[in-house]
Amino acid sequence: MMEFGAIALSTITEMAVNKIAAKSETEIFERQARICKAFAHPVRLQILDFLGEGERGVSELQEALGISKTSISQHMAVLKSVNVLSTRREGKHIYCSLAMPEVKQACHLIRKVLKAQIAASHRLVA
Repeated sequence: MMEFGAIALSTITEMAVNKIAAKSETEIFERQARICKAFAHPVRLQILDFLGEGERGVSELQEALGISKTSISQHMAVLKSVNVLSTRREGKHIYCSLAMPEVKQACHLIRKVLKAQIAASHRLVA
């Protein structure tokens, strides 16, 4: 009888562990979707590309992108909301940087995939 109880307990424990793992994976996919949604704008991708080279001032980003203060502020808020952008204030100036260096690698990988797709489509046309 003890053997059956141990097997049942082991099965219940395994089921609980599997449920926790599945819930964790679901949370990861949900977070991934939020980050991808935040990346889903050309200006935000350009901001990430600039910041991949290092910290930049907000006014520098604004000038390089040719957008208004309101627009850069809105884009930065979206990126900050998914914790990929960090800011710091120095006097009147605000500086931005990537909160996680892996963002640069992820963006680079996506661009590499897109360049390969474009090259393949050109080979099909030719």
